[in-house]
Amino acid sequence: MQCWGGALNSLRMLRSAVLATASAWVLMPQASLAQSSAQSGAQSLPSVTVTAPEQRRRAATTAPRRAQRSTAVANNRKPQPQRNVGFVETARGPVHGYVANRSSSGTKTNTPIMETPQAVSVIGAEQIRDQKPNKLDEVLRYTAGVRAGTFGADTRNDWWLIRGFKSDDIGLFLDGMQLFYTSYASWKLQPPNMERVEVLRGPSAVLYGGSSPSGIVNVISKMPPTEPVRYIETGVNNFGNAYVGFDAGGPVATQPQDGKLFYRVVGQVQNGNTQVNFTPDNNYFIAPSFTWKPDADTTFTVLASASKQDTRGINFLPYQGTVTSAPFGKIPTSFFAGDPSVDKFTREQEMLGYQFERNLTDDLTFRQNARFAHVDVTYRGYVGSDWGNAATATLNRYNWYAKNTANQADLDNQLEYRFNTGPVKHTMLFGVDLKGYQIDDYEAFGFGVSSINVLNPAYGAAEVPLPTAPFRNFQITQKQAGTYLQDQMKLGNFTLVLSGRNDWVETTQAARDTGATVGQRDDSKFSGRAGLIYNFDNGIAPYVSYATSYNPIIGLNATNQLFLPETGQQAEIGVKVAPKGFDGYFTAAVFDLKRQNVPSAAPGAIVTLQNQTSEVTSRGIELEAVANATKELKLIGSFTAYHLFTSKDLDPTLIGKTPTNTPEMLISGWADYTFKDGPLEGFGFGGGVRYVGSSWADTANTLEVPAVVLGDLAVHYEWQNWRTAINVINLTDKIYVASCASASSCFYGDRRRVTASVSYKW
Repeated sequence: MQCWGGALNSLRMLRSAVLATASAWVLMPQASLAQSSAQSGAQSLPSVTVTAPEQRRRAATTAPRRAQRSTAVANNRKPQPQRNVGFVETARGPVHGYVANRSSSGTKTNTPIMETPQAVSVIGAEQIRDQKPNKLDEVLRYTAGVRAGTFGADTRNDWWLIRGFKSDDIGLFLDGMQLFYTSYASWKLQPPNMERVEVLRGPSAVLYGGSSPSGIVNVISKMPPTEPVRYIETGVNNFGNAYVGFDAGGPVATQPQDGKLFYRVVGQVQNGNTQVNFTPDNNYFIAPSFTWKPDADTTFTVLASASKQDTRGINFLPYQGTVTSAPFGKIPTSFFAGDPSVDKFTREQEMLGYQFERNLTDDLTFRQNARFAHVDVTYRGYVGSDWGNAATATLNRYNWYAKNTANQADLDNQLEYRFNTGPVKHTMLFGVDLKGYQIDDYEAFGFGVSSINVLNPAYGAAEVPLPTAPFRNFQITQKQAGTYLQDQMKLGNFTLVLSGRNDWVETTQAARDTGATVGQRDDSKFSGRAGLIYNFDNGIAPYVSYATSYNPIIGLNATNQLFLPETGQQAEIGVKVAPKGFDGYFTAAVFDLKRQNVPSAAPGAIVTLQNQTSEVTSRGIELEAVANATKELKLIGSFTAYHLFTSKDLDPTLIGKTPTNTPEMLISGWADYTFKDGPLEGFGFGGGVRYVGSSWADTANTLEVPAVVLGDLAVHYEWQNWRTAINVINLTDKIYVASCASASSCFYGDRRRVTASVSYKW
């Protein structure tokens, strides 16, 4: 224990030293940038360029006018040599091993990560397969800057923080379009249908409109393949939760005059128990898609999905009895605070959308992406609150019901123009996007529920009726229109990215029972971003960026009034290193991020009621390494340390304090080794270690939730078309508290979970 205590103290000292250095490096350039801008204005910006996109392969019937392009222009369009021979990566396609070289999330164009002046992480399908995550937040566990699984073993939703801020509600994107939620109308995306998951850290409102100022998670769906795919997999874990999944697709035989048609269908059935009694994790989904290519310049893809989840609500447990011992000891991690005859959580979700791309000329491309999504969530149960009598292990409960139905429509139009002005190469992007969102929010809670003994719970009593008058019964509608302009300019080794956007938002709150409008807001805001990166010939690329953000929050505060819009600002300095001849890269970033009008739990209220504090600041450093070190060995490593604190508030006692649920240090590393030759060919093993720093259970920062070190393991074997694997999370079966939102709302982390799987492809 003394050894662990000394190690943790050393980590705290290291974090303090690193943060002091990070703050100095961030604040000095930020002040210099502001002074320079004030003195010289925008015209003092240096002239730079962007690498032209790869030349498109032309059909034999290409028009003569295109064939007559000059040799000089053609040379400018030549693709750069690929790092991985035989594999050509696209910004939305598969990742080679663990290393992605391109991404679309930071610019909405096909841009190398080494030329993007912002922190970007990409998790590919191979890493997802190796680590066997059960849900989206588990995909993010080894990513720099991300605290995944904020609420531990909760089966209902995916939860994560980026740079210390909650981002799962407004920071979730699917194929470049937002899936935000409020109240309980959350979305559920399935790891088997993820080609890659991209994490863009820092403000992104300049391209995406209302979103988290700390960053976004952009999931890229598996698309119809040009070569046949036939895959089936089944598995089961130690809690008896089993699944069967499949993935099939490829080209469809068509007549030459009808163009090329491709399809894909991904699906899974999952059913069984979890570590908490009476809490199943049953998920069913199917995701069909098809792509039509009538000619070399046109692509039209339709993506659909439908899913259903059946589980029960998370336990809200007291700090005493989870983090610290109660008179009887600790509450069992298998304890269920509700009643199986009453509690339920169901989600039904459907989506339908398309992606259209047309190359109008060699230098001009039009894209239009659209999606309509519907979700219906029902949450019913008895929820634990505080101790009725800790000495006798008696826990109080309250009565809860929520019925949320939401619709979201997104339409994003993009026009990309590639041109030169003298030695400067431009990739200009102009866009207009529209968002529409509506939620029917019905919530009721009451008291009168009997208490429960956490050591000897009794279930099956007569159901306690809910109050006839709900505390929320509203329909909230938000319409958002935005227009944006971006120029990626490249001059020699310099790349400058300038982006600007304006949003117009109308939010209306109406009573569901009468239809009368009871609240309305009209907002308009400009967001901007400037980033500069220089690529040295030796693979080192330092960069600097500054961005502002705007997010018109959908939802109601503790007094049932519409939230005020959030705003944010961030300065970031970093360096990216991709050594020549090495398939991997290293990144380091320091940042200073401020977020205004942040929703936080209202004092004395249940967790779902929120008010808006004035300002919260996050300053820190992130280090990340990703490599296909050899053909056998793949590596990931990350280090995150930041200081998160309330910088402005009407309550002076909160200034300087760290919000609850928020660890300020995260360290992780993962390696996977697979034999490619010899008698052990096909056999592989991997493992990882995750350190999650301490956090607070109260806004006064007096109740500490301890740090934890967790280990993961993977063993796998491939033979011909078969693959078998055993994956273990929390290898030592450590019992720990993932976080506490308050002294009466603590959440256990995942116990050891062992998953055995077998798959076959043909």
